[in-house]
Amino acid sequence: MRRRYCQEDDEATIDLTPLMDIVFIMLIFFIVTTSFIKESGVDVNRPSANTAERKEHGNILIAITANDEIWMDKRQVDIRAVRANVERLKAESPEASVVIQADKDSKNGLLVQVMDQVHLAGILNISIAAVKD
Repeated sequence: MRRRYCQEDDEATIDLTPLMDIVFIMLIFFIVTTSFIKESGVDVNRPSANTAERKEHGNILIAITANDEIWMDKRQVDIRAVRANVERLKAESPEASVVIQADKDSKNGLLVQVMDQVHLAGILNISIAAVKD
């Protein structure tokens, strides 16, 4: 018995399904592990300083406007709510630091009160944002 081999025009194909699975898994991994930048919600006119340094890791941002409003997470908060909000944000990222963006026309007393509330929340790493001259 002889077998006849028939050559058909079969083209070699590459199955892309495993490749697509790997790409989507990597995409999900990078999305989950990325730290998102949180904003205070308002723009402030920061004072200038010769010794200002750029700080890359300020996870909790607090803004104080010129008319003495306090903003956190794109919403206005009362001075009495600063501590609770900072504690909540600290629970989300335990190694967080605080950057206070105080407008140059805001009151120093309010800045000190905000810093005190942040200290009471248990964060000792506090920075005040300024523009380098």
